[in-house]
Amino acid sequence: MIGLVIFDNDGVLVDSERLANTILAELLTEAGLPYTFEETVRDFMGGSMASMRKQAEAQLGHPLPADLEDRYHQRLFEGFAQLQAIEGVEAVLDHLDARGVTYCLASSGTHQRIGTALTAVGFLHRFEGRIFSAEDVAHGKPAPDLFLHAAGSMGVKPAECLVIEDSPLGVAAAVAAGMKVFGYAGMTDPAKLSDADTVFHNMAALANLIDAA
Repeated sequence: MIGLVIFDNDGVLVDSERLANTILAELLTEAGLPYTFEETVRDFMGGSMASMRKQAEAQLGHPLPADLEDRYHQRLFEGFAQLQAIEGVEAVLDHLDARGVTYCLASSGTHQRIGTALTAVGFLHRFEGRIFSAEDVAHGKPAPDLFLHAAGSMGVKPAECLVIEDSPLGVAAAVAAGMKVFGYAGMTDPAKLSDADTVFHNMAALANLIDAA
């Protein structure tokens, strides 16, 4: 029995991952750590900026520029003017509303980033008061803290939660939290989501998958 559906944001609700990883690759390269788009997807997608900084600085051998995150978010938010929702996800939300299924959002992004993205695609009212960020916990994905915090705040047991994720880090966090997880292979190699209970490629299929869970 699913008591709560927990959505990731970037790449699941909003089509922001391509823009975000392009910007991050450019900034890391400018900082002296050459990265391609594909490599940022591989190493950082689904994680927090704090975990990215820690990992990148370990590779670089010295601190990244102090203002890297500020420049990243400035360029990202400018690009959000053209942001679109993931195709098919609004119909999934409508379906959950019609069935009375409770849902929320738990993302590695900051609250500002989440709110800006949801506003851009017209989803903020659907999640307001049910938005959880890595800023809220001590350890972001792949630690289970964020998903456990979301479940606890919503008053639902972890075993009754279903997480919708598109990154290996997010899938690992959901598994560690003891939750069922569906992996959306929209931009991710399905093999990297193999720890999910179900891997799906078309967002239009999600409503039926949730009904069957």
